Formats: sequence, C-alpha cells, structure tokens
Amino acid sequence: MDSATYHRFVEIPFSLLEADTLDALLEVFVTRQGYDTTTEQGILNWTEQLKKQLNKGELVILHDIETETTEVMTLEQAKSFIDGLGSNDEAF
Repeated sequence: MDSATYHRFVEIPFSLLEADTLDALLEVFVTRQGYDTTTEQGILNWTEQLKKQLNKGELVILHDIETETTEVMTLEQAKSFIDGLGSNDEAF
C-alpha cells in the first residue's frame, strides 16, 4: 500500500472525544450497519455495546483528512477500505 494512503487517515482515540460526539458517531455507525434502532433504548443498547468494542480495540475511529469525514469502522472494514484506496490510482 502506498504510504500516502496511511498519511491520509488519522486514528482518533475515542477517549479524546466528548461524550456527545462519540455517541453521535456511534449512532451513525449503528444506523448504517442496519441494527434495530426502532426505539431510543435500542440505540442506547447498541452504542453501549460499541463502546465496549472500542475499549477492546475491535473498532477504530478514522478521520479522513482528504474528505474531512470521520467514521467508525471495525478493524476489518478499516483495513479493507484503506487497502481498496491503495489499489485505486484515482484516489490520490
């Protein structure tokens, strides 16, 4: 993978985020992944589970400097995404 790809992304330690910001990022992740979010309690349960996964290092928060977006991803999703960009010459 091109080293420029690595410099495009910054991993954000979740502990540096304010609670409201972290909750908002996790809610977007839950919604995008298709979890049951029909109730407020459902969203809260999922976000609490995701916080546990962040503590275990199973999830990462990546900020894309180029697009100025921040995403929560599993380690597998992050690796696949970054590897995909590295193989796409148009991404740079």
